[in-house]
Amino acid sequence: MAVETLSPVPEVAPQSSEPEPQPLPQPRRYPDGVSWATVFWIGVLHLGALAAPFTYSTAGLITMLVLYWLTGGIGICLGYHRLFSHRSFTTYKPIRALIAIIGGLAGEGSAVHWTANHRKHHALSDHEGDPHSPREGFLWSHTLWCLGAMNQEHRQAHHARYAPDVSTEPFLRFLDRTYILWHVALAAGLFAAGYAAGGSALGWSLLVWGMFVRMVVVLHCTWFINSVTHVWGYKNFETTDDSKNLWWVALVTFGEGWHNNHHAVPRRANYGRRWWEFDITYATIWTMGKLGLAWNIAGDRQRT
Repeated sequence: MAVETLSPVPEVAPQSSEPEPQPLPQPRRYPDGVSWATVFWIGVLHLGALAAPFTYSTAGLITMLVLYWLTGGIGICLGYHRLFSHRSFTTYKPIRALIAIIGGLAGEGSAVHWTANHRKHHALSDHEGDPHSPREGFLWSHTLWCLGAMNQEHRQAHHARYAPDVSTEPFLRFLDRTYILWHVALAAGLFAAGYAAGGSALGWSLLVWGMFVRMVVVLHCTWFINSVTHVWGYKNFETTDDSKNLWWVALVTFGEGWHNNHHAVPRRANYGRRWWEFDITYATIWTMGKLGLAWNIAGDRQRT
């Protein structure tokens, strides 16, 4: 299959008054300082995951895998990415709300903020202003980029510019304000369920594996998209950025690893192009469509 020439249409284009973006060779600093709350959050998750060998149980592992699929596959890949960021399909408001709740439990922020960051990435991909380009350092694109603080004025302006649709939805704004409370509720629920079924040992197992281990796995799988698939892999399309396709990233991210295909036509619901580029998230959207739960599923004609 020959490499096609196709420039991606950004989800939200830069304002015309801005200069043509140029690659940045060095990491940017944090203009609003470091978000120590985010540093603490990510640090606690990784420290908690270290307890995994001491709290292992079959029930804990199953809980982790189910929540990994729910929060990572449905919440982030299908919800935050294809539904909210790219509007690749439409669904009923109650389903949209449920997906937003599930996505928030992935530990990657609210739907509003995630959408704004992602649309900015597409508008400036691998050029000046891209929130997480490996051109500014691999570790920057994988983790360090998200440790920067954003004051309230900049946060509101960021949301208004890149996510004017989702940032005005009352329920999504509510989830943005109450983000941490949903995690507390899930953690308490997991421990309580385990304690009721098998005592404190099972309670700790469900908590450690269902929260800490699962969120660390989901975070790094998502970060692989920002870092790894902009460095290694192959291209089906010549785009204006460094996006590439990588099979093993697609495997652990439910089809998101066909990243060059995605950047070529961002709104397209199916990221697979070749017969073997299977996209399980698209298969889920297709199934929802057959069940009458999704419509306006975007193809090649709906590019932005």
